[in-house]
Amino acid sequence: MKILIVEDEVKVARFLRRGLEGEGYAVDTAADGVTGEQKVRTNSFDLLILDVLLPHKNGFDVLRDLRTDGIVLPVLMLTARSSTEDIVSGLDSGADDYLTKPFSFDELLARVRSMLRRSASRTELRVADLVLDTVSRKAQRTGRTIELTTREYTLLEYFMRNEGKLVNRQQLARDVWGYDFDPGTNIVDVYVNHLRKKIDAGFPSRLLHTERGQGYVLEHRPGVK
Repeated sequence: MKILIVEDEVKVARFLRRGLEGEGYAVDTAADGVTGEQKVRTNSFDLLILDVLLPHKNGFDVLRDLRTDGIVLPVLMLTARSSTEDIVSGLDSGADDYLTKPFSFDELLARVRSMLRRSASRTELRVADLVLDTVSRKAQRTGRTIELTTREYTLLEYFMRNEGKLVNRQQLARDVWGYDFDPGTNIVDVYVNHLRKKIDAGFPSRLLHTERGQGYVLEHRPGVK
């Protein structure tokens, strides 16, 4: 599970990062609203911990813009302000939960675990600007619908659920095609190439990468076109 912490107080950010990494979560941080929003838009996170009072762009505005653009990851807002008005503003902006400073790490951890459990059954997968709806079985990138065959959909869902992980041909043959052995054909490579053309061709950045002699990785790599 990957968590992004957007917090400008260095000590608080370090405290949260150490604690969450100690619980086995992968953690990234940002110290201002603009950088945090950009990281959400170009990476895939399972949870966002978002402070309200941030440099350059406050947490309310960051969250409101993310929600307006259809980004649905769970968000826990942090603030030193405990007024009902502030809490309502956060929830109206699209926050899933709200925690007032100071708080104990155990309290934050309980909120994080609860939110991740609730989101485990989510029906939308997202890698950068690529979105897959697992109910309608439709894919979109930058708002453009991508037509997929049944096998291409299954392959894309597998890659998206394994974002950032290197998967080899044997794994794909087993998990996508149901083969318990090497089928002895290039069927995996053919389908991966077809899928790559559909999700990458004509878009500003490449998401499906080939690691020669090893396999494939679906992830956003800044600067790779």
